[in-house]
Amino acid sequence: MSQFETQVIAITGAGSGIGRSLAMQLAERGADLSLSDVNMAGLEQTKALLPESTNVLLSVVDVSDRNAMNHYASATLEHFGKINGIINNAGVTLISRASDTKREDFEWLMNINFWGVVNGVEAFLPHIRETDQGYVVNVSSLFGLVGLPLQSTYNSSKFAVRGYTEALKMEMAGTSVQVSCVHPGGIATNIAKSSRVDERALKGGQSKLIEDFERLAVTTPEQAATAIIEGMVKKRRRILIGKDAKIMDWFAR
Repeated sequence: MSQFETQVIAITGAGSGIGRSLAMQLAERGADLSLSDVNMAGLEQTKALLPESTNVLLSVVDVSDRNAMNHYASATLEHFGKINGIINNAGVTLISRASDTKREDFEWLMNINFWGVVNGVEAFLPHIRETDQGYVVNVSSLFGLVGLPLQSTYNSSKFAVRGYTEALKMEMAGTSVQVSCVHPGGIATNIAKSSRVDERALKGGQSKLIEDFERLAVTTPEQAATAIIEGMVKKRRRILIGKDAKIMDWFAR
């Protein structure tokens, strides 16, 4: 029997990519799912890929909206009667030099990548702590391990997620809640297509970014989801995905 059997797991950014793959694999392990995304069409496509026996709730949610995340948690609790875990997976990226980055673009990214995680933890953790076995999984990045050019905003958000999660892990020691921080390397998702790009910083613009990203992103969302779930099962505080993330982790040390 899987340890996720009959457990209720919430996943943000579940309309595509890693979030969709997590939903599929957790459903196969018997979990019930509360899935959110800004795109209902993507959520419906994810749901169509799940076993018919899966109890699933779909919610259109902007993770940067604190009130919306509180409502998402309340709706999840009302629908299922309990919440065992949340995987804060939703994220965006921005390619720009630090000196050229518009403040509104910086705040847009931080509101989703960092405050979205905080909103998720604050909304769901009180309910998760009431269960015998709980999970908080926050997705950072290899860019949360080392700083790189044109990634100052993304680096800032992902370093913030890492620090927040590592502190939370220590605070939850001795409780029923297991906390993990995920550091994916290049994953073949739509994040590059949905990114904001300062054309002055990148020759060829967004089309060149997508081309380069797809060439370097050798890990599939399915492989990433498998690694995350394995990390949850093995109670790993840090989950590194891909050789590039493992190399960056070694380099940062």
